[in-house]
Amino acid sequence: MKINCVWEHNGNDSILYASNFPGAFTRGASKEEALQKMPEEIRRFQRWQSGISPKDYDMEIVQEKESDLQIRDADSDVLFISEEEPLRVEEYQHLKSLAMKSAEDFHALYHSFPDKNKSALPFRKTFYGSVPRTAEEMYQHTKNVNEYYFAEVGAKADNEGTIVSCRARGFEALESIAGFLSLEVVTGSYGEQWSVRKMLRRFIWHDRIHAKAMYRMGMATFGPDAIPDIFGFTR
Repeated sequence: MKINCVWEHNGNDSILYASNFPGAFTRGASKEEALQKMPEEIRRFQRWQSGISPKDYDMEIVQEKESDLQIRDADSDVLFISEEEPLRVEEYQHLKSLAMKSAEDFHALYHSFPDKNKSALPFRKTFYGSVPRTAEEMYQHTKNVNEYYFAEVGAKADNEGTIVSCRARGFEALESIAGFLSLEVVTGSYGEQWSVRKMLRRFIWHDRIHAKAMYRMGMATFGPDAIPDIFGFTR
């Protein structure tokens, strides 16, 4: 199976995205390190998505973006060339279902924590402030991009309720926009370019980053068998 990779980097720091598996990504101190991690990331992503994963992958870098952002902290502003294309109804429904599954699984992971305000992680700061340490902080941070992401493509949303409910309302708002599947690429906040395809990918990607961090924190804080591996990060 061919994996089309988009490489975003700042100096030696790299993020590699699988553009034909929206949300799948690896990070590394070099392109080579990120590439080495990609086959296992795709296997795990596909098992989470459908329970099925091929054994062999052929990876090709199809796009490169040199960035001024803090790649090591998973900051990103890349727009994939493939994300400039209009969506077909079937594609949208598939990506929407993945974004909702991701929200539901993130919500379930959060609720599995015996203490949502306990963490073994040290305090750390990045470009956006203190890194979320507890399950509660990680959940609120991940949920609260909802209004921002939808607003970038012109849909009025909010961050109220659960990550599942506010995301579902956001999709309802998006779908009320005439011709939403063919909306043009727009320049949004901070000069970043957005499309509906990119927004869908960003939701899954952002969930996956923080779900992995939450799961690892849970194992470190409560023990290796205390938190369910809902996203399949270790299977």
